Amino acid sequence: MWSRRSCRYRPDASGLEELRARRREQESALRKARRQQQLVSKRLLREDSLVNGDGQAGVEIGSEPLSEQEILQLLRDVQRGTEERKKLLSRLRQGLQHKETQQKFVRLEGSMRVLIGLFTSSLANVQMEAARCLHELSHSSDPAVAEACLPATSYLLTYLSGHSVEFTELCLYTLGNLAVESDAVRKQLLPQGIIPALASCIQLICPVLRCLSNLLAEDETEGCKVQIQDERLLVALFLFMQYFLQQHPFLVQECLWLLNNLTADEPIFCSAVLTLDLLPALLQLLSCSRMVTLLALTVLCNIAEKGHAYCHQLHQKAVLPSLLSTLALSDAQVVGQSLELLHLLFLHLPEAADDFLSQAGLQALEQHQDNPQLQERVRALSETYLQPAAASLISCAGASATVLPSS
Repeated sequence: MWSRRSCRYRPDASGLEELRARRREQESALRKARRQQQLVSKRLLREDSLVNGDGQAGVEIGSEPLSEQEILQLLRDVQRGTEERKKLLSRLRQGLQHKETQQKFVRLEGSMRVLIGLFTSSLANVQMEAARCLHELSHSSDPAVAEACLPATSYLLTYLSGHSVEFTELCLYTLGNLAVESDAVRKQLLPQGIIPALASCIQLICPVLRCLSNLLAEDETEGCKVQIQDERLLVALFLFMQYFLQQHPFLVQECLWLLNNLTADEPIFCSAVLTLDLLPALLQLLSCSRMVTLLALTVLCNIAEKGHAYCHQLHQKAVLPSLLSTLALSDAQVVGQSLELLHLLFLHLPEAADDFLSQAGLQALEQHQDNPQLQERVRALSETYLQPAAASLISCAGASATVLPSS
């Protein structure tokens, strides 16, 4: 009797390979779909959103959908120039939270022309409320709604340098939402100059970094010293530096200045640079521009100044080879800051001087001994730490070479 096992169909080798190929294609399609879902996610900003207990924005309680007649009446009323414009636009915005209202609105002749006219108003409160209406439309999943917003894109781009951060943010997210659903919108935005406009926006970051740096640099005697102990800020700074290093190096300088102020007085941030394994990224900056190198060395000095444990970790993370590279430079200020870091390392971790000597460190210092700006510091460093270390090494080598007399 034939068993079930022996009667089971077994595909040949070519059939198995075909099945594997089909499965790989399906998995690839799924990965691509998940990736696209993450890349093209939309953002909806609503000022009157509910906030859950965990601090996250919740679902807004909106009004009922609007009929065509109600939309027409709102548009008529809002054009009359009454003082109720903002209130009327707010009512329209709440209605536009519903898909059916969005579709009715864009089908009505002249509706977008009226809304764009209000969006370009000289009255800031009316302009903001009209921008919120456009933002609600931009969040629609209907490509027809996005394409109806095409006449607004040139104004949205213009207003990226708007009168307030909130207004600029609203324009940015509206443009981002519109670009998701419609090829027509994307094709229009590119020749309108969205790339240069977005590139200029990258620069709202610089004032934020500088403002925070200045807050942290306030004199403690004034009684208003800002204290921040959130390590996520540190991670964000390193991400910014990595991202903007090639195209916008001035932002790296701003990040390093803020990092300098964070690490100057707070051991928690010095520890975080080490425990979060951010030191390799910081050491890589020592091969960048002069100012970036100087600021990176200053941050390293802040860390080394905290004592033995910090210097020990710096030493373990191979800070000495990086310093030998900066000592080979001709810039006196960079070399001077490198000498300061060496002083702190040797002060808190004397064995680092031995390793420095073994890596031809003395020769690296000697090339600066005739520089009037550096010779005093080079001599002090050599006499205080390196000569005793060299004598100790010679003594140890002599002791190991001594042959005990035979009995």
